[in-house]
Amino acid sequence: MLDPTSFEEPACPLCGSQQRETVVRFSKAPPYGVVQCRDCELAYLSPRPTETQMLELYRADDYFASSEDQGYQSYEAQQEPLRRTFRRLLETLARTGHTGGSLLEVGCGYGYLLDEARPFFSRRVGTDFSAGAVEVARSRADEVFVGPAEAAGTGPFDVIITNHVIEHVYDPVGFVRSLAARCRPGGTIVVSTPDFGSAWRRAMGVRWPSYKLPEHVLYFAQRTLKRTLEAAGLERLAPVPYPHAFPLPLVAEKLHLKLPAAFGRYNLWIPATTVAMLAHVPMVASEPDADSASAPPAAVSSAGEP
Repeated sequence: MLDPTSFEEPACPLCGSQQRETVVRFSKAPPYGVVQCRDCELAYLSPRPTETQMLELYRADDYFASSEDQGYQSYEAQQEPLRRTFRRLLETLARTGHTGGSLLEVGCGYGYLLDEARPFFSRRVGTDFSAGAVEVARSRADEVFVGPAEAAGTGPFDVIITNHVIEHVYDPVGFVRSLAARCRPGGTIVVSTPDFGSAWRRAMGVRWPSYKLPEHVLYFAQRTLKRTLEAAGLERLAPVPYPHAFPLPLVAEKLHLKLPAAFGRYNLWIPATTVAMLAHVPMVASEPDADSASAPPAAVSSAGEP
């Protein structure tokens, strides 16, 4: 249970500005709201639980099979559409020459992407905070570790992928720097997240499914994701197409509709739900400044819901 008396109202997690405007307030208890920075345009949750509170949730063995409002009621039920989504992403990366060598996935969940990556990488490593998820994922990869990116050691890896994770972290620039520290110079980092700039969000308003409270503490559009990667020192940024498949009953549930169980075998491709960017680690690493010397925040598990 989260204690609202301990909630915090942070400055902008990207630029530190205190200037913000309210995007939406939610009527549920405890109280949550999403605000947007007037300076850099990043949207973020405020008030929000502390990072310590949220890490306890992500470390729970039942995070991917939860009976509570947080987590996933059945992540495994989304296996087929998630695999199809990840396969298409990997095929896109292969066509542009961004596969091969070693892969690290941060926030790997049950390891579906790592399993689909067999034809594309010679070594596949993952991390996740849920020990239960890691136990499942170990049969689908060469190595999987409990914890953040640092749990995988120093690397270096040729490619690092983090799918629907950055919206959970409290210091996005520090998080991306922690990825870059484990990627070889010139290597590739791919980051995906729900698209706050999408027509879906504008049309659905407060019912937008990616308002996943209180787990999603950050909300990125393409421009704010780009600013985050650039602030972390990455270069040669490019958008990545990211169509996403979802189970038809899950889509209906998000629209407050009820479908017969027989529809469970059908999936629906929905465009423009996710913004994804590819970036490269500089060939010559710059000296870290004093603010980046502290340990970066932990990454959390990959998300599968729309």
